[in-house]
Amino acid sequence: MKNLYLMRHGKSSWELNASDQDRPLEQRGISDAHLVGVELTRKNLVIDKVFSSPANRALHTCMICLREIEYPLKNCTIVSELYDFSGEKVIDFIKNTDDGLDNILIFGHNHAFTFIANAMGDKHIENVPTSGFVQLQFKENSWSRVTKGTTIQTIFPKQLKAW
Repeated sequence: MKNLYLMRHGKSSWELNASDQDRPLEQRGISDAHLVGVELTRKNLVIDKVFSSPANRALHTCMICLREIEYPLKNCTIVSELYDFSGEKVIDFIKNTDDGLDNILIFGHNHAFTFIANAMGDKHIENVPTSGFVQLQFKENSWSRVTKGTTIQTIFPKQLKAW
């Protein structure tokens, strides 16, 4: 059985004159990443390996979240193919993941993550929001064979905020 955890980067800033890859998180993005990280701590997820897009906003979200769940940053690998918005490169990456890893967490981008959540999960998600987390589970024992799984849970910052 394989578990795929997807977490979209936090809300990023458009204020600075920076390239897309260099755009930083806004304060809300930082706060939401902490908020979801705290919730993930409560879930006691088993994570074998973490991968992140090299984009500043994804990597910063990754670092905040891993700090919250007390997961060693040294077990995170930056993968250029995860800087993908269509989802095709991310799916290729997933299907080529080492089968010795059963539970992987990927930090990346939309529309890729909404596409993957809907294509590979069994529940329709209109949009994976910034700092949104989705868990998909597959019965297969090989990443190369995963196609359609079960959407186990979603954690979105809006759900965690007190009104």
